[in-house]
Amino acid sequence: MDTSVLGTAAVSFSGLGHAYISDSWIFRGYHASIKKGEVFAILGPNGRGKTTLLKILLGALQPSEGSLHVIGDLAFVPQLFQVSFDFSCLDMVLMGRARKVGLFSKPKASDVQAAFAALERLGIQHHAERPFHQLSGGQRQLVVFARAIAADAQILILDEPTSALDLENQKHVLLWIHTLSREDGLTVLMTTHHPHHAFAVADQALLMMGCERFEIGPAKDVLTKDALSDLYRVPMERVTFQHNGRATETLVPVFSDLRDNAT
Repeated sequence: MDTSVLGTAAVSFSGLGHAYISDSWIFRGYHASIKKGEVFAILGPNGRGKTTLLKILLGALQPSEGSLHVIGDLAFVPQLFQVSFDFSCLDMVLMGRARKVGLFSKPKASDVQAAFAALERLGIQHHAERPFHQLSGGQRQLVVFARAIAADAQILILDEPTSALDLENQKHVLLWIHTLSREDGLTVLMTTHHPHHAFAVADQALLMMGCERFEIGPAKDVLTKDALSDLYRVPMERVTFQHNGRATETLVPVFSDLRDNAT
């Protein structure tokens, strides 16, 4: 990664707010500055406005107030990606080149090369000719990542990228988020319902506590057990333990007393 880009804001917003109905604010007064090459995690319960915020970041929705500045092309990786046709993985990645190919034009050899290189970057080039729908959830997610890379996007917007994945695939996707940030210099904004995922990979975190209540800052400072317990209304603990000979921290929800409280 070119360290000269660090310190330059890729995405920034100030006084950002949105209300679908007049004076009924989903959120208001939000601000952030996300540097190039950073991972920015957005956390909050359902209905708190995470999807609305993503739509604003993507330009699909105009905010009711505030300003937003984005430097670089964006690519969106949705939570669940389904296709109606029997596309190969290479075809799926080629779709990321649509803006470069142009309407009613065919992909050039250079477009195919860029798509295959994106698959190769993620170590899934051997799936190039496989039907997309035959892949596992984790493999599909990497193909969609490859499509974003092929599009030459500098900013990835990820909606719950580990949703419905097993633990091994969660780890694999998180590792690639970290790698694409640190080695490729991509800026990653991701929503997640897993505080321990944000704790593992995010540089900054935004906790959407309420309409005008939010916490934002370095992930290790913001993701505290008190703040997360308040956010999710579930007791949280920040746990330190030894793993591979080194001290490691993570976050866990406390559900151990459910049977004791059962009626």
